[in-house]
Parts: sequence; structure tokens; C-alpha cells
Amino acid sequence: MSLIRWGIIGCGNVTEVKSGPAFNKVPNSKLMAVMRRDESLLKDYALRHNVPYTFTSASDLIHHPEIDAVYIATPPHVHELYAIEALRANKHVYVEKPMATTVGACLHMQKVANELNGKLSIAHYRRQLPLFLKVKELLESNEIGKITNVKIVMHKKARPASYYINNWRVDKTQAGGGFFYDLAPHQLDLVFYFFGNAITYHGTSFNKSGLYLVEDTVHGEMQMENGVHFTGDWCFAIDANEEEQDTFIIIGTQGSIKFPVFGHVITLIRKGITEHIEFEPPVHNQQNLIEKVVTFFLGKGENPCTTDDALQSMRVMEAFVYGNKNNLNE
Repeated sequence: MSLIRWGIIGCGNVTEVKSGPAFNKVPNSKLMAVMRRDESLLKDYALRHNVPYTFTSASDLIHHPEIDAVYIATPPHVHELYAIEALRANKHVYVEKPMATTVGACLHMQKVANELNGKLSIAHYRRQLPLFLKVKELLESNEIGKITNVKIVMHKKARPASYYINNWRVDKTQAGGGFFYDLAPHQLDLVFYFFGNAITYHGTSFNKSGLYLVEDTVHGEMQMENGVHFTGDWCFAIDANEEEQDTFIIIGTQGSIKFPVFGHVITLIRKGITEHIEFEPPVHNQQNLIEKVVTFFLGKGENPCTTDDALQSMRVMEAFVYGNKNNLNE
């Protein structure tokens, strides 16, 4: 095999720029088919992105003979179903984060992939963006000394009540949780990417705003195996007069590294000197990871984001929201 021919299940907004066009831009890759239930939106997407085949049935796309790999970009509640069907059809699978809605569903996906010797990658794409690769480089070169503490703060203002009507991200049956389950996978994956496994983790969550049924406020702590202590605070319902935050701060014995997970500037402080390192926003956020996924699917490289990688974040999210205390190595 010298070319990966892709089909996308769920060609919604997330695939318009972040991911969809990248399948035709990386080497040895071609986007062949897209699936969406709304046929008019489906045809419009295919026309604008020059996609040969369209399907309103996920199964029809999965079993099409000209599809080698499936990108699952639906809400998380059907990731497990479609991933397993695709694996059983001998297709490679690239699935959006979060990997699924529960740890149990993720383990089932992993089990099937292992039993079938299938290839399954998860779209924690920030680990391949230049900003975060630079952070990893700074850490590995010991720029701020021994790391002692890591903290994430994400505070977002509540939206008008109408915004949440029919919004799948606050429907537990579709998302697994609230906005925390949508955004924290990116942030927590970076914690593990930078610092390895956790020894212990625990958290609490509650609903502050009453705008929807699932949690809107989460606090969690982890003790990493290398001695780093992590704390995280997420609130998606701060008051209108409060300032929104997106902060990831790494504190070392000789300085600190601070950056937004959804931004483009690193602030590096060492020996009393502050340096700002700016990055151009990528056109397609997932392109770097997709290129490595294609290489993996072609048998020419390692899996850039494994099910074990994704399960670390899922276990911690479940513990933070639902109070389950576990060890990542169990």
C-alpha cells in the first residue's frame, strides 16, 4: 500500500478547516468519501472540498472498497460503534477526541483493535503542533530546572441559555460530560505528553450555573510519577464581569513556562528575564498529526497517539467528574 484513501464519518464544522483539507495535503493520502445524514449539507461539503463519494450511511462508507481508513468526527457517543465496525471491516481508524464517552467504551475499542491487530489512532493533535513541541524541547533541555508544579486554569463565561438548547456538548448521552469533556482532553493529553504517567489523581465537579444538567465546574489534582504535582481548575460558567482564562503554567526551580492551550504564545521566565515566543497559527490544526498517522497506517512509523495515550486522559476525566479514584497503571 502506497496511498491511504480516507473516508470521513461526520463532516461537520470541525472538519471544514481543522482536519478535512489536511487529508489531501499530506503525502500519500487522499480524501475519497464523506458521510453526513443531512444530504444537502453533505453534497455541499463534497462539492466545496472536491470529494468523489458521499454517503448518508456510515456503514456504507466503512464498507466501500475504495476506503482504506476512516476518520470518525462525530459526537463521542458513536465513536465506539463506528470504530469497532471499521476495525472489523479491516479499515484503519483515526478517531476524534475524546476517544469515547467512558473509560469502558475506550477499553472495548482498544480490545477489539488489539484482537484484530488493527490500527487505531486518536486525534490528540496538539502534541504535534509547533508551540507544544517547543515546550517539550524546553523541558527536555532543562531550561527552567527541575519541574515541581503544573497548573491548568480554564475559565469561560456562560452563554445565553438559548446557546445550550440542542447542544450535544452538554448532553451526557452524546458527550459523556459537559464542555470539560470536550476541551480537557487536549489539555490533559499535554500533561501526560510532557510529564509521563500519574501515580494518583482525584477531583470534584458540580453544576454552578444551572443552564444545563451536566457539570460546568471541575477541579482535579494529580501526583505524577516524577514528583510533579498537578492541579486543574475548569469553569464554563464564570460571571460576565470576570476575566476568561486559558492558562497552562509549568513551574520549575529556575523559572516557569506559561502558555494558552488554545493560543499561540509561550512566555518563558528564567533568571528574572521574560521571553515571549510567538507562533503562527497553523492553517489546519491536525495536519501534522495526520501526516504521522498516515505514515503509521502505511507501516512506516509508530502510532503518534495510541489508545493507551488517550486512556490516560479518559481515566483522569472520569475521576475528576465522577469521583473515581484510580491509578493510571491499573
